[in-house]
Formats: sequence, C-alpha cells, structure tokens
Amino acid sequence: MPTPLVVSEVAKSFTMHLRDGVRLPVVADVTFSVGAGECVVLGGPSGVGKSSILKMLYGNYAVDEGQILVTHDGATVDLASADPRTVLAMRRDVIGYVSQFLRTVPRVAAIDVVAEPLLSQGIAPQEARRRAGELLEKLNLPETLWSLPPATFSGGEQQRVNIARGFITSHPVLLLDEPTASLDAVNRAVVVALIREKKRAGTALLGIFHDEDVRSAVADRIIDVSAFRAGREAA
Repeated sequence: MPTPLVVSEVAKSFTMHLRDGVRLPVVADVTFSVGAGECVVLGGPSGVGKSSILKMLYGNYAVDEGQILVTHDGATVDLASADPRTVLAMRRDVIGYVSQFLRTVPRVAAIDVVAEPLLSQGIAPQEARRRAGELLEKLNLPETLWSLPPATFSGGEQQRVNIARGFITSHPVLLLDEPTASLDAVNRAVVVALIREKKRAGTALLGIFHDEDVRSAVADRIIDVSAFRAGREAA
C-alpha cells in the first residue's frame, strides 16, 4: 500500500517586507512520512514551526524547497509545486484539516457548515445533513444550536463544529492543529475516540496536541520539530 503522505527536505522562511526584506528562516530539511492508520504528532516548544508545517501541507503556506508527496487515485502528487486548482481538488478529496479556529460563515447554519465538505464531494444534501447531525450529536452540541450560525457560539461550541466538519469526510490524510484546545474533558474524550476510528479506517493523521493526555492516547510516533529548526547549530 502506498504511503499516503511523504514530506521530503521541505524548507520554509518568511520575508519581512516592512523590514527591508529581512528573511526569517522557520524550518529546513523537514523529512518524514505518515502511514495509513497511523497518527503522528509534531512535538517541540511553541514557535518552533509546528503549525507552519501543517499549513504547508495544506497549501496555505508556500514551500521554499522540497516535496510534499500525497497519494491520490494511485498517482503521486507533489503539493509543493502543484497549481492552485490541483491544491483545491486535493483539499476536497484527499487532505482534511482541522484548524485551531473555525472560520465562521455569516448566516450559514452549523449543520450546513459541517455538511458542506460532503456536498462538495457530490453527496446528496439530505444524507450530508444526516451525517453532520450524527457528528454534532457525538460532540454534544445541542440540537437547538444546529440551525444557528456558529458565529453566535462560544469558543468551545465553535471548535466542536470545526471538528465535525473536519472529521465528516473520508479523506486519506487528516491534519489536526490543536483540535482539543478549547474543549472540556468529556469532549476531548470524544475527539480521542474519533481519532481512533479514523486510524482503524486507515486514515493517515498528522497533528499538534499540547494536551499530554490526548497526545499519549493517540500518538503512534512523535516528531521533534526542533530538529528541523532552520539555522540550528550542528550537534
């Protein structure tokens, strides 16, 4: 079985245009892979580049050099050099992403926010909403809120909508950026159970978890991102 995600010698820096074009290196020579049914966790101190790596893998950040190889329909695609249309297609079909914060859409009901990724894949609206409701129920979001826009919700409620939206599809690769940060113990346990379900289904998961209990419950491997810090001194 092909490895769903391979990251090879990826580097990223930012150019500070308001400071005379100063170049700020972030990470270099980022190299690892994530197998089907595996949950790999990015570890290391705050500011070391963990979220930047996830954003490169989702196409939110451009890559300075290196390859991000993703398997789709038996072919290998390098997301680092893919055109925008290909990136959007891969997000729809291959790579899911749960960010730290829900980007709320005005006047769109929570259940429709969650169902939208299925609709984009051609799933019938009634079935998409049914599956969205099942996930929201699992995540203990009261049904009275499902028809309301998430912009009116608390941070924890918004994050549950965000998690449901990310987990509703069957993407082969799922990126998780602090999915449990705003949750209470009950809903953190629900997310752990959802991650284990994804692993059993063969999803390749790559995540950031600062909660040690959650990390120890789901991680098969932990990658220390400090080893990829750009400009670090050789050992």
